[in-house]
Amino acid sequence: MRCPNCNQWNRANLPRCFHCGTEFRQHESVTPSWRAQLKEGKAKEYIRVDEDGDISVSPDDREVLAAEMAELKARKAAGQQLQERLRTEAESRTAAPVVHVNMPEEPPKEEEPFPMAEEGITRTEDASASEPVQAVPDVASPPLRRSRNPRGTRVVLASSQWEDSRAYDPVVDAMQQNNVFQTPPNLKELGPLPSRRMSHRKLIRLITLFLVIGVVGLVGLLGFTVYQSQKEKEREKNRALVTASIVNDQAAHTILIPGEDGQQIFISNEEIRASYPVVGGFATIEIADHVWYENIENITEESMSVTLLPYVKTASRQKPLEPITYDIVIPLSPIQLVTPEQLRTEVTTAMYSMLFNVRPDSRVTINGVDVSDTVNERGELTYNATVQPIGDNVYHVSVRSPYCRDNTMTVTLFREVQEIPLDLSATTYTSTSNKVIPIDCTTIPGAEIEILSPFTDLKITDLDTTGEFSFNAVFDHIGYNTISITASYPGKKTSRVDYTIYYVPSPDDYTIKAWPLNRDAEYNELLNNIEARSAKSTVYLGVGTIAYLVSDEKPQLAVMYCSDDGTTRPVLLENQTKTTWKVGEYYKIYCDAYGVYNGMPWLIARYTY
Repeated sequence: MRCPNCNQWNRANLPRCFHCGTEFRQHESVTPSWRAQLKEGKAKEYIRVDEDGDISVSPDDREVLAAEMAELKARKAAGQQLQERLRTEAESRTAAPVVHVNMPEEPPKEEEPFPMAEEGITRTEDASASEPVQAVPDVASPPLRRSRNPRGTRVVLASSQWEDSRAYDPVVDAMQQNNVFQTPPNLKELGPLPSRRMSHRKLIRLITLFLVIGVVGLVGLLGFTVYQSQKEKEREKNRALVTASIVNDQAAHTILIPGEDGQQIFISNEEIRASYPVVGGFATIEIADHVWYENIENITEESMSVTLLPYVKTASRQKPLEPITYDIVIPLSPIQLVTPEQLRTEVTTAMYSMLFNVRPDSRVTINGVDVSDTVNERGELTYNATVQPIGDNVYHVSVRSPYCRDNTMTVTLFREVQEIPLDLSATTYTSTSNKVIPIDCTTIPGAEIEILSPFTDLKITDLDTTGEFSFNAVFDHIGYNTISITASYPGKKTSRVDYTIYYVPSPDDYTIKAWPLNRDAEYNELLNNIEARSAKSTVYLGVGTIAYLVSDEKPQLAVMYCSDDGTTRPVLLENQTKTTWKVGEYYKIYCDAYGVYNGMPWLIARYTY
């Protein structure tokens, strides 16, 4: 309110004038005139009717917010005009002296209490004046606070005036400026302070907006998850079933493709190209695994992934179905090395017979040469290797069996480097039924030769000129016999050749010499004189069933009871025949003495009937 004495503005709740001390007659609180200008507008409302006919009414908060923002903008413009007018009028009148003090610039700080230098004194500082501070009567004033604008000018306000200034009003600001408080020019550039009520409203709206977005996103995610689950179930229902199976004793896979009864499912792969009817809701397709790789050369992978391309055949077109992919395992072609027993073997002969066991109808190559025609119906392959006196002689064996992938093996025959060449003829037998066979050899002319194994009829007439000589090898026992020859020459290292030949008389000559083992006299005599019978390779006949196998690897070792009742007179038989024995089968076996095994005679079988 305005003082009637000094015409200065004062707070409405003061008992007397803040400037001259005149007592006020009316202490009622005065309502600012500008509040009457505020309008309480009613926001627009939206009426919504749902599918059930229920009506819901909701206000449009955006309309209210837009009206308040327009009104605030108008008030701000009016306040600025009023400030300019009042400032001009105040400059024309004599105002109370104001002290201005220069303050160094410093960054804005938070509000803090401003202590009074002297109780009952209000001070305003400015940099442009050094006049004394005007004192006012000591009244019951609330504690003062200080505020800084961005340029460092300090304005001192009472706490109640400070609170009023936060709810900014241009009229009140102009009234205070006209009296005690000096507002710097730059303060009006900051504009009105934001309303606390408006900030709370915006915060609530933002929170509500975030909640709505979150709920909508959660509902959308839940719906998408349900949709994907239903789609996956439908896909599983229409997906083909693939299971492992056997077709013609070969690994295969059975594929069940869903469809409608009566439809035709066509497989377009070049390996198959066939149609299959749908019966009972599925088209059943059985495909052997070897169909996918049997025409691929030099395949070495353990497995491969194959893809089936099915179509539904209709009268006018073919509708493609989803491709079916599954994995198959490719078995390895079997190969077994019988002779020699090791992959690396030291030999002393120019010829060496290697024996392999493979699957019949296999394709076999040794060092790139196809030798498949030498594989017999039992899958045995005999290869006579020429061994040079150069150290390692390497032989690469490759096997491709039906419905299998390639398998390889490397065999190394080591023959010591010879200073004196010494070789047997390439036509020398590896096995024979003759007790005496001719042997032809060559060495360097003038070498001295020596035969260490039994022989007859040595011929050396051409030894000094061509290095050729010959003799007859004599086999003194049944089985493997080794022919040993050495050649020496002055100033050179002696060379030696050892060549093994398997000797078994013909069946007519061998079987007539057999002694029966089903009588106690012959059985006991063999067991008591086993060393003498082994040295002479005495032939025996065992008749009975194979009781059990000691070893199923080649050569087989089996136990047979030679008594008539099949319970006594056991013998161990080593299978050197061409027949593979089976437990429980009845055989007539001709064999010769070899030694003792676990208290029973050990015999080498030569012929099986």
